[in-house]
Amino acid sequence: MPTTPTLDARHLTVTGVVQGVGFRPFVHRLATRFGLTGWVRNVAGTVEIRLEGPDDQLDAFDAALRAEAPSVSRIDAVWSVDAESEGATTFTIAESEDADTLRPVPPDLAICEECERELFDAADRRYRHPFITCTNCGPRYTVIDALPYDRERTSMKAFALCPRCAAEYAAPDDRRFHAETVACPDCGPRVWFEGGGADRVAEGDSAVRMAATALRMGAVVGVRGLGGFHLAVDATNDAAVRRLRARKQRDAKPLAVMVRTLDDARAVARIDEREAAVLTSSARPIVLLTPRDGTPLASALAPGLDRIGLLLAYTPLHHLLLAAVGRPLVMTSGNLSEEPIAIGLEEGRARLRPLVDAFLMHDRDIVSRCDDSVVRIAKPHEILMRRARGYAPVPIALPVASPEPLVAVGAQLKNTFALARDGQAFVSPHIGDLDELAALEHWQEAYTRYRALFRVAPTFAVRDLHPGYLSTRVAEELGLRRVIAVQHHHAHVAAVAAEHGVTTPVVGLAFDGTGYGDDGNVWGAEALISDLSGYRRVGQMRYVPLPGGDAAAREPWRVAVGFETLAGWPSEAFGLAYYGVPTSMREGAHQQVLKGVNAPMASSLGRLFDAAAAVLGVRRHASFEGQAAMELEALAGDLPAAPLPFPTYEQDNRLHLDPVPLLQALGEGRRHGVDVALLAARFHESVVEAAVDLARLIAGSFALDTVVLSGGAFQNARLLTRIARRLAEARLRVLVPHLLGPNDGAISYGQAAVASWILSRE
Repeated sequence: MPTTPTLDARHLTVTGVVQGVGFRPFVHRLATRFGLTGWVRNVAGTVEIRLEGPDDQLDAFDAALRAEAPSVSRIDAVWSVDAESEGATTFTIAESEDADTLRPVPPDLAICEECERELFDAADRRYRHPFITCTNCGPRYTVIDALPYDRERTSMKAFALCPRCAAEYAAPDDRRFHAETVACPDCGPRVWFEGGGADRVAEGDSAVRMAATALRMGAVVGVRGLGGFHLAVDATNDAAVRRLRARKQRDAKPLAVMVRTLDDARAVARIDEREAAVLTSSARPIVLLTPRDGTPLASALAPGLDRIGLLLAYTPLHHLLLAAVGRPLVMTSGNLSEEPIAIGLEEGRARLRPLVDAFLMHDRDIVSRCDDSVVRIAKPHEILMRRARGYAPVPIALPVASPEPLVAVGAQLKNTFALARDGQAFVSPHIGDLDELAALEHWQEAYTRYRALFRVAPTFAVRDLHPGYLSTRVAEELGLRRVIAVQHHHAHVAAVAAEHGVTTPVVGLAFDGTGYGDDGNVWGAEALISDLSGYRRVGQMRYVPLPGGDAAAREPWRVAVGFETLAGWPSEAFGLAYYGVPTSMREGAHQQVLKGVNAPMASSLGRLFDAAAAVLGVRRHASFEGQAAMELEALAGDLPAAPLPFPTYEQDNRLHLDPVPLLQALGEGRRHGVDVALLAARFHESVVEAAVDLARLIAGSFALDTVVLSGGAFQNARLLTRIARRLAEARLRVLVPHLLGPNDGAISYGQAAVASWILSRE
């Protein structure tokens, strides 16, 4: 007689990004495939699985679980223990439970291919439904109120499932099985169009078509999206783009452009395979791309630059709007420059009414603000310029776990904060510059949400070394047990090293615009011997006075004055820097330097780029941070060039780079008619040569084999790729940022890594 096989039982706990990504339906399908019984459920931020069946099938399930998990999930660990059989006869999805464990939250996911096909299929019951979604796509972080991830803990709880959606939700073989954001035209959110007043002029599909008509006519339309409002305008209409700039008070900073498909993107930009992969990923970030010759896009989108920010439609509403307009659309954050993005209906009306001619609204609440992410490809590197939608709030591992939960409040500019617990750092989406009350309120709102969502109650705060920053005040006023200060550039280097799991000493090149140094001066072109416990400053750029202080960052001619005083006043090579600057202003700045009044000393690479742009006559006044550097990079392109003099000398047991001969050579070249693009390329090559020589010399002197590249200057693709390649050719290990950007958005993670190390050793 045949014998009944012996059934075994196992209990699995899966951690990582495993909620809100279709993981439980995936487990259900897998268990059914292998003939296993039991259950799966969400528990806080983990997934627990109870399995019963033959031992060989349990092993097969375990292997398939790891190999076939949904592409948008991330399995960090699977713990499996033997269990007693409960005699289960079926496999079910059990009710979620809560627990005091780490609680990863999935990021928002772009519409999947299946939902996009249904969206434009006239035979499908969700045809042209602006909120079509399934287990593989749709909003997550921006609609989640609390964990575990179930519909009643999201902003979708306001929409009761109709019978047909409920049936799909309950059917194991359906793509919408346990899809918490499932909806249809009968039971889902609604969209409407508002004209000059707050009255609804049209609803449903008519609203989308009316908004498209307004856009084609040159109107500015406020579109309530996934993580907040966008300001939309026809990207091929130069007058409309300029009108948007005037209203938004954004004179020259680049504006992002959205198109519907990859083919649409290729019609306006040159896109390689790597860029296409990032564009079409579930994160759907803005990607910086080279426009095609003869592109129909407006010239006012990115004046003076050689790149445009392009992204693909990532929600069904975007797809419908773009299909109806038939043209690329500017999709820029719904705010005045530097304000937080607007999310609520009344907030959007109150803040954006002066900026727009009409609104395209919907009634699905946005729980958390989240801007679009920005990525740049600098082969072979992927530079995350802004980490937000599609990436945050996925946690990032810390190389050393903090013994106590902590909050790292981040930098003053391009702020993010990070909550750290149990070896994981939950870095917030991009918040922005902390120099306005609205930004501070955004910070506090996001911090409160993060604390509740991830259930982290910090006992320690970590801040920048600068005593006057608003972020410093925030840390001090949290009322926690202790506040730890971490120097800005140490945090930069630590962020990259920690991301790569490196805790041993490295040579850190920290190149940026501004960071408070431990000598009270402005740092920004630093070579550090660094690990998580501390740093030693072994190299820097020569100090230069900045007449006017912060004003020098907005007026590059002022930085040129500072360098000219080092060269000897006056210097003919600097003459072009002051074209159009009143003599009285120039002399006033000179007197500030001579008298040491409001002329702080700086060793900043960002300010060197400003001075070079002024000396070359490229930019004397900047309307946004980094404008001069971006224009210099655009001019240089990939033009081959030989370096100019950028000598090194030793002083105070530290290597110093002297940029004065470099600036003089640039100015003399310009005076003698050398092409400005060639001079911009030679400037870049000079910085590359000096940085590589500095890093190699320090690495050799201190017997180190690893170099970290960090700081906002490494958003410059030419600098990053050439310095990294040259150092690798010198047989040095080079670490560059990947999970976070090189700019100040990574500071909070670096602060958390340093503080975790310090606390763990205490």
